Amino acid sequence: MSGKHIAEDKDQPKSFAWTAESEARIETILAKYPENRKASAVLPLLDLAQRQHDNWIPLAAIDAIAERLGMARIRVLEVATFYTMFNLAPVGKWFLQACTTTPCWLRGSDDVMRCIKDKLGIGNHGATADGQFSLLEVECLGGCVNAPILQVNDDFYEDMDYETTAELLESLKRGEQPPVGSMKGRQTSQSIAGPTSLTSLKDAEGVPSWFAGQKAAGGGDD
Repeated sequence: MSGKHIAEDKDQPKSFAWTAESEARIETILAKYPENRKASAVLPLLDLAQRQHDNWIPLAAIDAIAERLGMARIRVLEVATFYTMFNLAPVGKWFLQACTTTPCWLRGSDDVMRCIKDKLGIGNHGATADGQFSLLEVECLGGCVNAPILQVNDDFYEDMDYETTAELLESLKRGEQPPVGSMKGRQTSQSIAGPTSLTSLKDAEGVPSWFAGQKAAGGGDD
């Protein structure tokens, strides 16, 4: 297992029970796998337990998953401790996950981390006293082209720097969550100045006819 923090005994609930909604979802998930391959459902069940239990997974839920899938408890824990998206201890209302892998680092993730430290007084694995924010430094979030990336709960904020991070944190403090995506207004993964190719029918000369036809019909932009 990794060194991921597991909640202390005083924070662990004595029991965990699936809600009726979760039970229905589990039936749908398990139907995707052969009876002798139920352990393959461990990832979606961990995610389901986390969403049911205020964004973290107590040990009682680990036991419930192990029982449902016919797995040893340690096998479920091995999976839960490997992936950073699973929390085994309480996290803040706004769970900040800052990518500091090479592409984000080259684009200024140090400034994002510095802003969080300046504005919230927390570092990696830290949490504010009011429980509103917690921070985890993570590996690649898969949005390298729009680096640096700061994930807030399930949502990506892209093209971050010190100033936009500060603006985002102030909005979250007020209970307001800005629209997701580029904090600099970039359209998908285009150049910050806008599209640089295939901006007109003339640009489409020489490309496959089906693509030119889509351009003429107003499609094919993606």
